Amino acid sequence: MKFKDFPQAVIDENVDYTVKEITNVIKRYGPRESGNKNCLATQKHIDKEMKPFCDETGFESYKMAPKAFLHFTKTVSASVIIAVVVCLILVYTGVINGIGGSDFFLPQCIVGGVVLVGLFITLMEFLLYKPFCDVFYKKIEGNNYYAVRKPKGEVKRRIVISGHCDSAYQWRHIYYGKKFPLMTICMAGTIGCAFASVVAAVVAIIANFVDMGAFGEFMVNYSFYFHCLTALFMVTLFLFVDFKTISPGANDNLTGTYSAVCALRMLDMAGVEFENTEVVAMITDGEEAGLRGCKQWAKDHKDEYMNSGVETAVLCVDTLTDLEYLNVYSRDMTGTVKHDQGFSNLVMESAKEAGHNDLKFANVFFGSSDAAAFTQAGITATCLAAMDPAPADYYHNVRDSYDRLVPEAIKTGYEVILSTIFNFDEKGING
Repeated sequence: MKFKDFPQAVIDENVDYTVKEITNVIKRYGPRESGNKNCLATQKHIDKEMKPFCDETGFESYKMAPKAFLHFTKTVSASVIIAVVVCLILVYTGVINGIGGSDFFLPQCIVGGVVLVGLFITLMEFLLYKPFCDVFYKKIEGNNYYAVRKPKGEVKRRIVISGHCDSAYQWRHIYYGKKFPLMTICMAGTIGCAFASVVAAVVAIIANFVDMGAFGEFMVNYSFYFHCLTALFMVTLFLFVDFKTISPGANDNLTGTYSAVCALRMLDMAGVEFENTEVVAMITDGEEAGLRGCKQWAKDHKDEYMNSGVETAVLCVDTLTDLEYLNVYSRDMTGTVKHDQGFSNLVMESAKEAGHNDLKFANVFFGSSDAAAFTQAGITATCLAAMDPAPADYYHNVRDSYDRLVPEAIKTGYEVILSTIFNFDEKGING
């Protein structure tokens, strides 16, 4: 079957089903912090729904530290603020007089070092999504859920549709800056001042030993006060994440979760049975904790997905809401990860065959999707998403509830996904 022959009524019914199910999940289970009982309850609820039309379902557990990923915003900012304040007290009480060429020599070393370490932690956690801080946090059990629809014959191809069911801690900058770019100003100011602080500290330390004229004298005696501006911006970083408030996660990412569910459900309702293509729905937990669930799944299934002789591709779906921003995200993890171009092209071509010609290749320029974890592991993957990169006013806050769902965007996403599945079955990744 080709997408043009697929019954439109099935798609429409599944869009209605998705809206009702997302509303139901939020009302019954509430917000779903990574690794908590609400996530598992949601996955078990989905399992009951999928068993009638899947050949195999199951859960795979793993350990994760939910707060480790973003808690650096507290520790890094608090460390910088404390370092600046303590050093100023030491200078003005005369405790460190005579150390170095000026009273500010040791404070420059301390603050510069603390800010540099903070930037390194931020790089490891938020830019590269490494589990750098996890060792310092208590771990709990998370679960990844899967459901499989097997072909009639030998499995020669496998396509995985993936979405995450956990929801995010609230980001105050977005919630309170609904009509004002509070997040952009605060984040740009924090990062910019942090880099400037490191440079100022290095120059001031060098100027203690090398004659740099009036500029050097200024840096030695006055540049430390610039760190006070950095400390002020660090206050905004400290307040950035509200760990006590969790988004309902209707769009991010129950729309992706039900994309995986309905991909299999729609095939079953239309009576589609592939000869050699296995279709898998994967619902991860821990995406909002730094892609932890997907990283674990990629690690555990790498050999199966890469060395079994079965051509495998993973389409991660993350937020189907802002239709004008429905794109194939071929670059990910703040632009540091490039997804498989052949599979990205297949999704793009499939979108056009489904009648959607306005999709573009795009870049997840701030943050990451689960697809990046697969690509980093060497597994063929790409991401389909529709969210205003500004970012959207519902992103990572309590406004992301079922009243913000956009059925038209969900329907368009489902059409692209179905078209991709049919094309992958017919010709694989590279035709």
